[in-house]
Amino acid sequence: MCNGNLPPADAGLKATAKEVGNALKTITKSELASHNHANSAWCAIHSDSTDQHLVLDITSFASRHPGGDLILLAAGKDASVLFETYHPRGVPQSLVKKLQIGVMEKGSYDDSFYSWDSDFYKVLKSRVVQRLEEKGLARRGSYEIWIKALFLLTCFWYSMYRMYMTNDNFAIAAVWSITMGCFAAMIGTNIQHDGNHGAFAKSQFVNKCAGWTLDMIGASAFTWELQHMLGHHPYTNVLDEEEERKKENGLDCKIEEKDQESDPDVFSSFPLMRMHPLHEPSWFHRYQHLYAPFLFALMTLAKVFQQDFEVVINKRLYHIDANVRYGSLWNVIRFWGMKFITMAYMLGLPVYFHGPFKGVLLFLVGHMACGELLATMFIVNHVIEGVSYAKKDLKGANDIDDGSKHNSDKEKVVGKPATLTGDTPMEKTRQQAFESSKDVKAVPSVPFNDWAAVQCQTSVNWAPGSWFWNHFSGGLSHQIEHHLFPSICHTNYAYIHDVVEKTCEEYGVPYQSEPSLWVAYRKMISHLKYLGRGKIE
Repeated sequence: MCNGNLPPADAGLKATAKEVGNALKTITKSELASHNHANSAWCAIHSDSTDQHLVLDITSFASRHPGGDLILLAAGKDASVLFETYHPRGVPQSLVKKLQIGVMEKGSYDDSFYSWDSDFYKVLKSRVVQRLEEKGLARRGSYEIWIKALFLLTCFWYSMYRMYMTNDNFAIAAVWSITMGCFAAMIGTNIQHDGNHGAFAKSQFVNKCAGWTLDMIGASAFTWELQHMLGHHPYTNVLDEEEERKKENGLDCKIEEKDQESDPDVFSSFPLMRMHPLHEPSWFHRYQHLYAPFLFALMTLAKVFQQDFEVVINKRLYHIDANVRYGSLWNVIRFWGMKFITMAYMLGLPVYFHGPFKGVLLFLVGHMACGELLATMFIVNHVIEGVSYAKKDLKGANDIDDGSKHNSDKEKVVGKPATLTGDTPMEKTRQQAFESSKDVKAVPSVPFNDWAAVQCQTSVNWAPGSWFWNHFSGGLSHQIEHHLFPSICHTNYAYIHDVVEKTCEEYGVPYQSEPSLWVAYRKMISHLKYLGRGKIE
């Protein structure tokens, strides 16, 4: 069944670069960064045949893009990861050629952490697409997710209604508020998550409505897109060491000077937490494994009342330029409009029915239930025993393990992903692949910093193959599959995980999974305790 044939459309990048690469305008990073909004959107993508990135003008194409305005997130930046991960079947050569307006200045992205030299991801995409075709599964949307969405939305609004009406018994009203919070969390993981990834349905409008449900439960889908899709997904557990040193010294720089290759989830989602070994430890981190579960409950409150407002006002989210979303007046109007509406029915009506004190308390109880459930399902996927971290400031580690001698590119500023204790799991899995193969040369070469391989090293599954837990978590239990294929509906992950696991084994790439959420949670708490002990060089 499985084969490593490259999807025909993917081959177009090679021909495009060869045919027109030398004749087009050369564009600098600062010029590219200035075209970062809906009225003028350019993006850069890597090419297989040249060291210069291709520059595409996607301004007018955005209205015809099958995935809707999702493509505008690529504006003003190197969008290689988005280009590769959201098109598992590839992109036609004719379209790339039509959109191309230039090439990036040589060396513009030589310092990128990632390598695209291996065929690991190409083969993996080909095999997963073939599995979906064999089972007759649509890449985007299914009756399973639509039925589930209707059930979750009904339960959310019914729980809220019962919370309003139960004004003669505060304890019962609190139970309904907690129930509402749990359903809000599941709307976040099961509906808006797929919608904003363009995976809920083939229809642009339906995807947009599904994504809008995040605004419905109080947070901003635009801010979520910036952090999740431009920060966390492309650069999972990766931090720029130079930027971290600047932070420690109280220094800052302009947004256009910041490196986009850092994962905001490991330094921003929870204050008072040390979630990456590169961070400086403080005395209170020694107790983070004790207070973490309580802090998790405050996650959505922090998002709704702090982060959302900071981003829409400052037009930036840490190192991420927010103009791709909040540069639009309509989007800003939607942001403030939805904040007003959701505050009215999530806070105003409880206060009306239960009085100021009890109404506010019910609001907080619901949010804390939502935050606790969301954080529990998210954090165990990337901050857990055995997971790898990466820091972008180690020279000469762009190695391709071919079973004999490492080949180093000393000009690259990259590092091997490693665990908290300094181990490199991929070294072990590569060695296992060599030992299980009769011919060492038969094991394909994969750089340690291959993008897809890094996703496998920095993500962990739990309860893999379980239909129930996959549905309950909105596909978060198959985190590796989700990071590799964010544009595939989460209801498909239980059917493709074995393809991913076997391909990882064939290439000697780690594929870590835990038997259950409870085991994963215990290992996460243990990992936080170890992280809190101090900095490990």
